[in-house]
Amino acid sequence: MPADRIHENAHGERGPKAAAAAQTAALARWAARLSWSDVPEPVRQRLRLVLLDTFAVTLAGARTEGQRRIRAAWPQPAGDAPVLGAGRLTQPDAAAYLNATAMVCCELDEGGRYAKGHPAGHAFPAVLALASSRRCDGELLARALLTGYEVAARFGRATTLRPGAHPHGNWGVTGAAAGCAVLLGLPAAQVAAAVDTAAGLPVAGHFDSALDGHRVRDAWMGAGALSGLAAARLAAAGVVGNTGTAALTLGTLLGGFDPAVLTDGLDSADGSGTAWQIEANYFKRHASCSYTHPAADLALELRARHLRGMSARQIADAVVEVRVETHALAAPLDRTHWDGGLAAMFSIPYTVAAALLHGEVAPGTADATAAEQPGLFALARKVTVREDPALTGQLPHRRPARMTAVLAGGHRVDLSAPHPVGDSDHHPFTEEPLADVLAGLLGDRALVDRLRQIVDELPASQDVGPLLRQLAHITATPAPAPGGAA
Repeated sequence: MPADRIHENAHGERGPKAAAAAQTAALARWAARLSWSDVPEPVRQRLRLVLLDTFAVTLAGARTEGQRRIRAAWPQPAGDAPVLGAGRLTQPDAAAYLNATAMVCCELDEGGRYAKGHPAGHAFPAVLALASSRRCDGELLARALLTGYEVAARFGRATTLRPGAHPHGNWGVTGAAAGCAVLLGLPAAQVAAAVDTAAGLPVAGHFDSALDGHRVRDAWMGAGALSGLAAARLAAAGVVGNTGTAALTLGTLLGGFDPAVLTDGLDSADGSGTAWQIEANYFKRHASCSYTHPAADLALELRARHLRGMSARQIADAVVEVRVETHALAAPLDRTHWDGGLAAMFSIPYTVAAALLHGEVAPGTADATAAEQPGLFALARKVTVREDPALTGQLPHRRPARMTAVLAGGHRVDLSAPHPVGDSDHHPFTEEPLADVLAGLLGDRALVDRLRQIVDELPASQDVGPLLRQLAHITATPAPAPGGAA
């Protein structure tokens, strides 16, 4: 099958499939021609931070009990790709799956505001696993990672999922395929074939699985990593082509798809004039869905300004009521009771209560039961969440929230935030603030410094394999969860 075949209907008209195929081909030409030397320095630095974040949050996820149990049940045949923090090397497919699920299990991986999801989480595990098993240099790896991010983010922007659909494992598979195709040295037509094939391998997961705390939501990312590897290999074999599949799967079946968005801002073949999607990313400081972050940020502000010096029990007594107004994407995250850590991470009442009581929203806190932390659950029941259509109207350029807190004695506090802290447009994390967040997460500043050293050494490496394989043996002692019943 010709890799760049464009379909027309019986009347010779170019319909949605043809438009999707044409834009996919154009995006693939850009990816195939991109040179690392042409990437602007600010974009290189942002990629560096995203890679640092990826390594750190994957290591944090790898040490959770759930991930340890998954690894114990998972076949890991001997190979050259690292399972981060697990002390083991395995074949790329197993490493990609295990690292992808570890990367997202604590809800700390970065994301893209306009992509409406997690480009790096989709693309990086597959690309890194494949690179570890091939003798490729650092510039090729950097180019493949950046390509994977940009392609995934552009497909995320182009896709409007149906209400209820979760973004894990569907539009982002295209980024994994594109990055792996670049690593394999495929020409533009085959890169397009890989991306188009990936668009035909989406997961149709329901958002309620995350709200219910079902870890199938993490598995969607693992499946996406495997599908990205498969799509690139199928393209390398020459058995697939570019037929505009995204118009049918991401469009007709899963929602809407606007192919023109794929190439919006691709101003030059070498990338020098490109509107880089990675520059509109956000980093997380809370172990929770990004839709909960503005409310958690406001809870920290409330704690610092009006509850300073109080114990957790005193805070629980002092807070009478908290009302959160937010946009339509965040408003459904209103459950005041949860079963398990993932469900907690998708609850605004949980994140507000955790931030107020403990001054942070940490991974370990989410696993606490009502018997272990009754005050946390009791305070969460005081939090109500509702949509304000005016705030919904600000999407996607702003992701706002307002909070009204009623304290003991009738004192009322009103707070607002336009974005989560860590967004590229709102208190963005440069290197040192991000390093501080990651050091707090891992409980080990020296470990973060070691990860930074690896990230810095990768672009100049003649063979990235040895550096990446070090990540299998890097571990850290978990930071203690905020403890004590309020």
